[in-house]
Amino acid sequence: FLQLRQEGNRRELRSNVFVPCFVGTKETAFIYAVTSAGLVHSVTRSCSAGNMTECSCDMNLRHGGSASEGWHWGGCSDDIHYGMSFSRRFLDVPVKNVTGKSGSGLAAMNLHNNEAGRQAVAKLMSVDCRCHGVSGSCAVKTCWKTMSSFEKIGRFLKDKYENSIQISDRPKKKLRRREKSQRKIPIRKEDLLYVNKSPNYCVEDQKLGIPGTQGRECNRTSDGPDGCNLLCCGRGYNTHVVRHVERCECKFVWCCYVRCRRCETMTDVHTCK
Repeated sequence: FLQLRQEGNRRELRSNVFVPCFVGTKETAFIYAVTSAGLVHSVTRSCSAGNMTECSCDMNLRHGGSASEGWHWGGCSDDIHYGMSFSRRFLDVPVKNVTGKSGSGLAAMNLHNNEAGRQAVAKLMSVDCRCHGVSGSCAVKTCWKTMSSFEKIGRFLKDKYENSIQISDRPKKKLRRREKSQRKIPIRKEDLLYVNKSPNYCVEDQKLGIPGTQGRECNRTSDGPDGCNLLCCGRGYNTHVVRHVERCECKFVWCCYVRCRRCETMTDVHTCK
């Protein structure tokens, strides 16, 4: 992301990041959020590492703390404020320039999902401390704020994706829930929003460019996304045996060649029906 500061690369990424797949779906919302969060995380890490001249550590915390409790702010706190500001300029401004106004329909939803990604990084900030004292007595602690791992942020956004909120495709003054009975429930900054329901990714649809999962290789023993139960969408799977032949138990013979055995293995391969 350090190269994003160059205007040429900036234009190129803006034209390629948001390839229109299925506009306004839960998956698109997740893509916007995770891209925005990734930009904040990467830029902020670069600031803390001293790789950027425009920013460094968060100096606002340096002289604070609690003397009575034996700790003070120190170290190099991640300057998430610069990372979030950079993300807003890089990702939000082009959307506003294209639409003319941020409050119009799809653009407002995309901007909200961008911000949801940034809020995820901010919400998961943690405090790390280091002890100081004779023989590890921890008489005084130096503490600083740091971002969570991007894996943890990704899991947080995945949970928000699974609980994303469908909104009206005709917003008035602000984004509102599609279900009238739920419109009094506020929409939080970290919520992911979508307008259109997702297509069926399990079944091939050439018109929409969906390959489906028929014929996909799956893992019979996995409970994850590669597992046959999930990947095959409940249709079941076929099992066939694949024969592998390879060289094995190779030894160097003086002088001067390598002698190997020919080994065969039989493997069960599972593919979705």
